[in-house]
Amino acid sequence: MTDSGVPLLPRLWLFTDANRLPDPRPAVAALPRGRAGVVLRHDHDPARAALGRDLARICRERRLVLVIAGDVRLAAVLRAGAHLRGGRWSGFSRPGRIVTSSAHSVPDIRRAARAGAGLVFLSPVFATASHPGAPGLGPARWGAMARRVPAIRLAALGGVDGTSIRRLPRDACHAAGAIGALAP
Repeated sequence: MTDSGVPLLPRLWLFTDANRLPDPRPAVAALPRGRAGVVLRHDHDPARAALGRDLARICRERRLVLVIAGDVRLAAVLRAGAHLRGGRWSGFSRPGRIVTSSAHSVPDIRRAARAGAGLVFLSPVFATASHPGAPGLGPARWGAMARRVPAIRLAALGGVDGTSIRRLPRDACHAAGAIGALAP
């Protein structure tokens, strides 16, 4: 916890995915206690609010950070942080809550920083099952983009696992997000 009451940002993040990880509860329960975060996506799931309540409970019990993608109202109800898409707000910032963001370009990263994101997931770094056939940025391009915005904490997402993360510049990569690598 920081002096402002905002929890410290973990280095490990699980992203939920309705197709690849339909029920993320077991994966969230298996994350290291007090050392990870969860980004709830499941955008089109009609039971998203109920899933959010379950994940919020698990996260509180395990001292994990929870952020809600694209829905600041649900984030407020769950007392969770917000996850922006490309640094774009569709609501307002809540003091004392974590804000993260996705980014696919340097302008996205800069927009996320202006929006108050404390951590920006730059993706896709590597080929990923979430976007079959789509090219990844690769370590060199990911590192070059990171160096263009040195004051922003960046995280790697997309095809990241315990081996691939080692290919990224340690000074620029502050965290990692994954789906498959963290699924039980």
